Amino acid sequence: MQESVTAKGSTILRRRKNKRKRNVRLVILLLLMVLTPLLSIVFGSANVSIPDIVGVTLDHLGFNVDKTWTPAIDAIVWQNRVPRIIAGLAVGAILGVAGVVLQALVRNPLAEPYVLGVSSGASTGAALSIIVLGASNYMVTGSMAFAGALIATLMVMAVAGQGSTPLQLILAGLAAGFGFQAVTNLLIFSSGSPETSQAVMFWMLGSLARAQWPQLPLLVIVAVVFTAVMFFCGPILDALASGDRTAESVGVNASRMRVVMLIIVSASVAIAVAAAGGIGFVGLIVPHVIRSFIGYSHRFLVLGSALASSLFLVWMDAIARVAFAPAELPIGVITGLIGAPCLVVLIKRQRRAS
Repeated sequence: MQESVTAKGSTILRRRKNKRKRNVRLVILLLLMVLTPLLSIVFGSANVSIPDIVGVTLDHLGFNVDKTWTPAIDAIVWQNRVPRIIAGLAVGAILGVAGVVLQALVRNPLAEPYVLGVSSGASTGAALSIIVLGASNYMVTGSMAFAGALIATLMVMAVAGQGSTPLQLILAGLAAGFGFQAVTNLLIFSSGSPETSQAVMFWMLGSLARAQWPQLPLLVIVAVVFTAVMFFCGPILDALASGDRTAESVGVNASRMRVVMLIIVSASVAIAVAAAGGIGFVGLIVPHVIRSFIGYSHRFLVLGSALASSLFLVWMDAIARVAFAPAELPIGVITGLIGAPCLVVLIKRQRRAS
């Protein structure tokens, strides 16, 4: 009896210790979220000092400050770097949370926002609006990207069938992804303007260079709402990640909830793709790192992945600005160089665990 009480007490103490450790780590991520924009904005082909950055920001926020900077510095900070950092935070959060949700839905730790063809469909819709319709407005591009992502999702669900297994969803997603990628390449090849084709190709590799103030409110709102919804749906994700039988035993309709969440993920990823193009591996690598950092509870995994993915993408954008300055390297190239070795490590870990 005494041993049972002691073991129970040790379990409670261990849980409290893990909870405190998790909360401290979340606070660290929040502090980094505050410091990262100020630090990363310094990097670029043009040198900008931190006092000038603070001064420009306060000036545009309506504070009365002495202007010691040039109009060129003002434009670099406020019209170029601040919008792309805010966009990076929002896009990173969307991709990170989408990765967590998809990994729970398909019960595959190697799933990410692009595995189900969602990103390929969004890219096709956006490329169609840019190349065929000649649209440059973010709302038009975003609407077409959402339409493409939604069509891709519906195709995946139709091919996989009702009550589909995670493996069937992944195979259907791969088929849809390859198909939409082929259509996008055909659109680029058939374009009569080399400049437009080059711009679309650069955008497909991922870039925050197109970020502008008018598109930021929608992007930030989607990121915040998407993260909040999935945070509160954490227990449902826990159940789905444990298997359909477990989910149904606690009152969760696995097939219906999988469809609803796939549509939500599709809409959110479409907005991110319309803003930044195709950026891979963020939704794959970051959630795995955060699992070992925060734990396996999806409620806190969603929050931690949103924060960490935002930080990760902002720093990848900073590297993209300075790696080959004054030329800019696509972010997708950097995340691919980092993500591919990490993917090999994850596959080896899975092999050892099986």
